[in-house]
Amino acid sequence: MPYHNPRQVKALHGYIHATKPDDVLIIGDYMDFPTPSRWSKGTAEEFRGDVFRDVETGKRLLGDLRRGYDGPIQFIAGNHDTRPAEYLAKYSPALATSNAFDIDVLLDFNSHGVELVGAFHPIAPGWIATHGHKGFSLSAIPGRTALNAAKTIGRSVVMGHVHKLAMCPDTTGYQGRTSTLWGVEVGHVMDTRPGKAPAYLPRGAANWQSGFAVLHIDGRRVRPELYPMQPDGTFIADGKVWN
Repeated sequence: MPYHNPRQVKALHGYIHATKPDDVLIIGDYMDFPTPSRWSKGTAEEFRGDVFRDVETGKRLLGDLRRGYDGPIQFIAGNHDTRPAEYLAKYSPALATSNAFDIDVLLDFNSHGVELVGAFHPIAPGWIATHGHKGFSLSAIPGRTALNAAKTIGRSVVMGHVHKLAMCPDTTGYQGRTSTLWGVEVGHVMDTRPGKAPAYLPRGAANWQSGFAVLHIDGRRVRPELYPMQPDGTFIADGKVWN
């Protein structure tokens, strides 16, 4: 928010309400917070005061999700989610100790039953979820940033941050004794149309893919599935079209 595609968000919430997954993980950059941030410092955007308006949208959509789903919701803070707190710590440190601009406070996680988890969150044996901004080099090839992170930390990685929807495996070993790491990138639900997209996407064009991921977990067996979404919010899952 505020650059989300409302039709995609509504469709995603409807799928969660209907299928009742064991867990929902928001993997970061739930909020964009275009201002205030280091990118808007010294510009007119710095003084527009949109933070609380954007926060109200964010809380409303958390409420929409909660109204049809009473299971666990976990949240990994992305680099955009932490923009207000980091801005305050840098430019007004005397106010930063209040923690009033921390993402869990701004979005009132307590009221919505949302748990803020760490930057590297174990989701299954041998699998880690992370937003993806903590020290990993970016690849232009979908799936490769997550796979490179997996090879670095020695665990399969589910990642946000890059706005791509892809899976990449890497298998090592010999004589039948092999192991496979997976890099999974979970897409986005941003409205990329000109006039709707943020300033850093001026033409609404990038190697990004809309969608989300579902992980089927049975002990150490994990099967990730990717669901591409159309701009109108439609997608195919479980043999039918959802919207």
